[in-house]
Parts: sequence; structure tokens; C-alpha cells
Amino acid sequence: MTSSSSTSTPLADNVALVTGATSGIGRAAAEHLAELGAHVLVSGRDVERGEAVVATIRAAGGKADFLAADLADVYGARDLAQRAIEAGGGRVDILVNNAGIFPFGSTVEFSNDDFDAVVGVNLKSPFALVQALVPGMVERGAGTVVNVSSAAGQRALPAAGVYSATKAALDQLTRSWAAEFGPSGVRVNAVSPGPVRTEGTVDFTDLHAEFAEISPSRRVSEPADIAAAIGFLAGPGASNIHGTVLPVDGGYLAA
Repeated sequence: MTSSSSTSTPLADNVALVTGATSGIGRAAAEHLAELGAHVLVSGRDVERGEAVVATIRAAGGKADFLAADLADVYGARDLAQRAIEAGGGRVDILVNNAGIFPFGSTVEFSNDDFDAVVGVNLKSPFALVQALVPGMVERGAGTVVNVSSAAGQRALPAAGVYSATKAALDQLTRSWAAEFGPSGVRVNAVSPGPVRTEGTVDFTDLHAEFAEISPSRRVSEPADIAAAIGFLAGPGASNIHGTVLPVDGGYLAA
């Protein structure tokens, strides 16, 4: 029989690294994983906001540490991976690739710098973190990667071509990594949010209303909705789920 304690904290004894965890989906995911018992390594660029997330988790009885990181290039990702292993006592059991940027613009006007920035944060950094952290999971015969993708990777949006392309590529990496690492005990999956009400999307109120109108749920997601899906995919209840891209979009893709 499973004890109530292990049921309420299924991720106890796990170390989880969450990128982009100082606000929005990342913060909600970090707090939720801590509630599930994980030692959460909160990563982001803003030290003040990162320390606030850590303080909130600790005040609730959880375990967390902040690791400042800029994932604009693979070198920042590799450095973060090494510091995460050290902060985690020699390991990272759960990797949540959440950090992402979304400068929108037409193809004709999109600059090379913006293109490189979006690809660097949204695609190269998750790749570098998997390269650095998954070999340890393979060696231990267990581990979980959850990538945060987007419905934009499956449904075309005007002026979001580069962002959408990185998310479509992340979906395919999710499936490829599942095939590559699954036989060694490492599960790789993704969540695919539709519109989410966060600090970074406050300027999209009208767009949110349009999405809500056509979605079966008749609402946009909150960060907690995405965090719950991440917690599920990271936990034992998803032990035989590999290579899935789980929509958490209120039915937007089905509409």
C-alpha cells in the first residue's frame, strides 16, 4: 500500500531544474514541483524575481535554490547545467525546458539578431541542456525531461513564423529524444499550451478574448493549468508516457 506521504509528495528525493522560472508558466511549474516534493532549482535572468520564487517555495515548506542564467547561447546553457548538477548534489532528475522568447514580426522585417535570439533561447538552449544533463540520467537509469512547446508549433499564426518554427522543432526533438533515451529509462515529453495569461502576455488581452471565443473551454489558460500538466508528465503517473506533446489549450487545436 502506498503511504499518504508518498502519494502527496511523489517527487520527493528528485532534483528538478526549471528554466525561465522567475515568472509565468515557469514560476507556476517550479512552485508546483516543489509542492510535489522536488528540490527545485529555479533558473532565470532576474535575480530579484528568482529569489522571490525561492522564498515563496521555502515559506510553503518546500526546497528550492536560485541559479541565475542567461540562455541566449549554448555556453550559458552548459554553464547552467554544470551549476545545477552541483546545486543538486551531483544530479538533476527532472529538466523542464520552459525558457522562451517570442518577438513577433513579419518575415520581411524580422532581423537577423532577432532570428538568432529566438533560435538560441527556444531551441539551442534546450538542446544543450539535454546534451549536458541527460547522460547522467541515462547512467542512473531514470530521469524526465518536459519541454514547454506551444500550439503555435502546430497552427500557423501571422507574424510568428520564427517562434512557431522553433516550437515545431522542439516538438520533433521531444519525439526524437524519447526514442533515443527511452530505452535507458529516461522519459521525454512536452506540454503544448495555447494562450496563457501571464505577465508577459498582458498586451494580448484582445487576442486572448478571440482565442477564448473559439476554444471549447471558452477561456485562456492560467499558468497553474500548464504547471499541473508538467507535474503530471514529470511524475510516476506518467511512467509509460514517452514522446507525447500534450495540448493544454482548452481545446484550441481541436476547434
